[in-house]
Amino acid sequence: MIVSVAYAGSMAAVMEGPLKQAARQQGWELRGRAEGATALAELIVGGALSPDVFISITPGPMQRVEKAGKAGHLIPFARTEMAFAYAPRGRWARPLRHEPWWRVMQAPGFRLGRSDPRTDPQGRNVIYTCLLAETWYRQPGLAHRILGPWLNPKQIFSESTLEARVQGGQLDAAAAYGFQPADYGLAALTLPASISLGSPPSARLELSFGMHRYHPEPLVFYAAALTAAPHPEAARAFVAWLAQPEAQTILHKAGYGHV
Repeated sequence: MIVSVAYAGSMAAVMEGPLKQAARQQGWELRGRAEGATALAELIVGGALSPDVFISITPGPMQRVEKAGKAGHLIPFARTEMAFAYAPRGRWARPLRHEPWWRVMQAPGFRLGRSDPRTDPQGRNVIYTCLLAETWYRQPGLAHRILGPWLNPKQIFSESTLEARVQGGQLDAAAAYGFQPADYGLAALTLPASISLGSPPSARLELSFGMHRYHPEPLVFYAAALTAAPHPEAARAFVAWLAQPEAQTILHKAGYGHV
């Protein structure tokens, strides 16, 4: 049975790899579309995209679909935290391992990649992380020194290409969720819990893009069968399976945290 899944682009490696293989054993043929969760939510709400299942990172995009009456019961099934991915043999690898990351990323010529904060939660999350780092490291203005303007065209790329760009040497580091670097043979720069968004930050932060305002949200993955799913029974079964031991074991091995 075909199950079409529109999912947060950060999940591409596990969705197109071990989860797809395990789902096939259950009798499901997964057909995935990976993109920023905010962009996917807008496509679903607008009627331009009609998958069986929607998977979002952070509750915001899923709540947008739910509010439009297009999502069924939401199931949280995994969690993560913010990190940075870098090439273990890249020119900045040694400094990133041994010096303060926030100082290295301000160096002339350092190339950082991130996704579009208007369409992808990860693009907003890296901004929140850098804003929290200003207080944690006592470095006022640090976020803009690392990122430039929030919509910096020199840094913004499609989320699904970020790790490949680091692999290929086009970028020195990229914003990532904690599980992503290992998927691509990259090193992970882990961050203090106070700024990694693994738990709600104590500071109140807000970003505005156009008519939309955003605040930090838990880095939890949610899945829901859509109310107009072409294959409703398979959609509901797949969503339920994501929270069951077989899928949870796959996700845990891939570096995802338990909810």
